[in-house]
Amino acid sequence: MTDRRIRSVVIVGGGTAGWMAAASLAKFLENMDVRIRLVESEQIGTVGVGEATIPPIMDFIRVLGIDENDIVRRIKATFKLGIAYRDWTRPGNFYFHPFGPTGFGMGSVSFNAYWLKMFLEGKAERLEEYNIQAKAAEMGCFMRPVHAPNTPLNKITYALHFDASLFARYLRQFSEARGVVRTEGKVQHVSLRPEDGFIEAITLENGEKIEGDLFIDCSGFRGLLIEQAMKTGYEDWTNWLPCDRALTVPSEHAGPPPPFTLVTARDAGWQWRIPLQHRVGNGHVYCSGFTSDDKAHETLLANLEGKPLADPMAVRFTTGRRRKAWNKNCIALGLASGFLEPLESTSIHLIHRGIAMLLKFFPDRTFERADVDRYNKIFEFEFGRVRDFLLMHYTHTERQGAFWEHCRNIPLTDSLQEKIDLFRSHGRILREETELFPVQSWLFVMIGQNIVPRGYDPMADSLDPRKIKANLDDIRGVVRKCVEAMPRHQDFINKHCAAGASGP
Repeated sequence: MTDRRIRSVVIVGGGTAGWMAAASLAKFLENMDVRIRLVESEQIGTVGVGEATIPPIMDFIRVLGIDENDIVRRIKATFKLGIAYRDWTRPGNFYFHPFGPTGFGMGSVSFNAYWLKMFLEGKAERLEEYNIQAKAAEMGCFMRPVHAPNTPLNKITYALHFDASLFARYLRQFSEARGVVRTEGKVQHVSLRPEDGFIEAITLENGEKIEGDLFIDCSGFRGLLIEQAMKTGYEDWTNWLPCDRALTVPSEHAGPPPPFTLVTARDAGWQWRIPLQHRVGNGHVYCSGFTSDDKAHETLLANLEGKPLADPMAVRFTTGRRRKAWNKNCIALGLASGFLEPLESTSIHLIHRGIAMLLKFFPDRTFERADVDRYNKIFEFEFGRVRDFLLMHYTHTERQGAFWEHCRNIPLTDSLQEKIDLFRSHGRILREETELFPVQSWLFVMIGQNIVPRGYDPMADSLDPRKIKANLDDIRGVVRKCVEAMPRHQDFINKHCAAGASGP
């Protein structure tokens, strides 16, 4: 039988995407006799805007067998319980999009259904009161889940804020210790097989030719392999997500790091604050059609909470996705596969998903069409659902100004329109297939942005209103008591994983 196994994988580009791919392949292909080589150049900078993550990053770390305290310590990370939106729905408004479950069902009726019934009747508190992550973030507290049956303490869900360059460096050490070979150099030429257009080899500036069976493009926006060489094509989504530029700058701490990402609406976009152990990451995402670069620069620096530690770095981007994330024997990850602004911290997760799907559909040298097509179909679906979630943030606000007026008039995708129509009717939210955001995420953002249903699920009428009220009061009370028992976020870091401290 002909040996068709993949024997060599070439990763072009380092950074977060490249080293996440290298670490995962080194871990899961360790018994398959596959050579893994990563080519990167120190002369080419990386876009370090992806410093906030969502909970699946913890699965990535755990599956690799990495000690959590060790990596948090070495990449100077802090913990994240969700995202706070300030002035987003309207000036002065504040809502939280937390991680983790909220409340519990009563019989066959979900928490969301009976909470909504009472909320519409003015008999329930805001959603945040029933979610331990939201309340802990509000109080500046954090702890990992503990065994405490029948309390939310055993289901605490979290992610990380980290320095993306330190994260990549950590994964490089992990990968090289498991046989990944790193080559310093710039790619000068990509050779395609004339008979089928597959990538045959890359040639570096020093003349070295590197052949491979499978190529992974982590070269950033330019898509050195997937686009420049293979002409795969790109879907421009700026008609839905109009922001096209960002400025990023680190700053000093102005106090203990809060365990959440802060997003604040601005006149022509929004600003983020991401607290790390050693600094704060800040950025201003904006639309160049509604403000100037100089004005955006002024807005960012005027709204820092601490002294800037460098000059702002400018990034230009076009939101959208590659028409095929997997083309022939090339798979694009990270910015090479597409870009969705970091409003919901999805960039690193989409790298993770791309790697997980590659392992699920790992090919041999025949690169069967059915596998490639299914990978691309999943990628298209998941990317599109994240786009919808971001689009909802922009189209349902009450802010004034030319930019926000423009956003309110952006036509919704059919999939988002259906989501909103279902919610407006009876508060129903359906999670489809492998879409990223759970029902709770849609609920918190919809309610936070004042998308209020006309009615509630009629099944909630099967419950005794007195029992519903008693349950809501009980959930709220338990959440509050649990948070009161939690340590402060900074105290937890100091005890378990402070940067510079020695490991256990």
